[in-house]
Amino acid sequence: MTTATRVYVARLAGLAVFDPNGDQVGRVRDAVARIRDGGLPPRVVGLVAEMPLRRRIFLPIGRVTSVDAESVVLSTGTLNLRRFEKRPGELLILEDLLDRKVTITGTGVAATVVDVAMETTGRLGDWVLSRVAVREYTGRLSRRGHLYQLDWAEVGGLVGEAESQGTASLLAVFDNMRPADLANVLQDLSEERRVEVATALDDERLADVLEELPEHDQVEIIGALSPERAADVLEEMDPDDAADLLAELPKPDQETLLDLMEPDESAPVRALLDYVPGTAGSIMNSEPVVLTPDATVAEALARVREPQLSPALAAAVYVARAPMATPTGRYLGVVHFQRLLREPPAAMLGGIVDNGIDPLGTGTRLPEITRRMATYNLVAMPVVDDDRLVGAVTVDDVLDQLLPRDWRDRDQQVSRD
Repeated sequence: MTTATRVYVARLAGLAVFDPNGDQVGRVRDAVARIRDGGLPPRVVGLVAEMPLRRRIFLPIGRVTSVDAESVVLSTGTLNLRRFEKRPGELLILEDLLDRKVTITGTGVAATVVDVAMETTGRLGDWVLSRVAVREYTGRLSRRGHLYQLDWAEVGGLVGEAESQGTASLLAVFDNMRPADLANVLQDLSEERRVEVATALDDERLADVLEELPEHDQVEIIGALSPERAADVLEEMDPDDAADLLAELPKPDQETLLDLMEPDESAPVRALLDYVPGTAGSIMNSEPVVLTPDATVAEALARVREPQLSPALAAAVYVARAPMATPTGRYLGVVHFQRLLREPPAAMLGGIVDNGIDPLGTGTRLPEITRRMATYNLVAMPVVDDDRLVGAVTVDDVLDQLLPRDWRDRDQQVSRD
């Protein structure tokens, strides 16, 4: 395997990290460099990799045997699993330098950092930050400035307190991350940077990320938005997640945001807030897939293919009399996804509906919900009120309640050796 002699760090982000046996141990999230005196370019000391269960660890650069466009390979499978914590005098390349406002030495031209290259000195495991890609700052949205690739010494303002730092280049690095992974990255940023990056996301992307963050981070970010934009983001969230977030806010703030939301978007959220905490009504999703009994298998399969549905919600189609919006007409039963795959596309749902398992009531408590889902090996169950379908409880809703309240918080950081 060929090892590159110069690598731009933004291109490393997301690359798989393999041990000598070819087993993947994580993905690169950043690189760490130590600042040196005398204007010397910082020396790269390691990479930050994200492991399963969202743990970020430090990989010493000396253990990296090869780097290419597709992967990073280590010389050993033995890793220090202590959570990474940046030390004084160190830089996280992507977090600290991307989008940083700098000046081009000699000309005084203002620019922003779009990438930083690390380059091997020729000695095994010895890498330094050699080149900086910067874009001239024009201050005009309609015109992009010239892109320069300069030596580290030709760029001023790379070290020390940043005068200002944008988000465009960092967001480009995060673009292909799953919402849960991006939420994990945001938790490792400083409070100011976290809010800055989160609020730069578009409404739909921010809504997806908020659903993966702990409550205190959700409140911090939603509070940094204007009320109008906060309402727009809440509209993009699943009603149950929006209700959980609003429940963390003071009552006057809840009402302000609910009033700013579109009535058809706020109505299911208001309904969820009215249920007793810990009941099926309070944790259910009020927008499951609902069809009438004369709908066909082909129609049902088309609905469960919709990309915005979570796997748990897409696992079943609920059959009810019109109207189909919750609360529906009389609930008739459920058709599970596997059954849909076994039936002819033209078959009607009314002929294959399963009504052998009693639905949950809105007041069913969490222990009973858990017991029944485990008994019947289900990933979702319907919730009814007076024989009308009002929502569905999914396994992720149940897990969210069973896990400790702060389960989305990162483990307490511990310094590396």
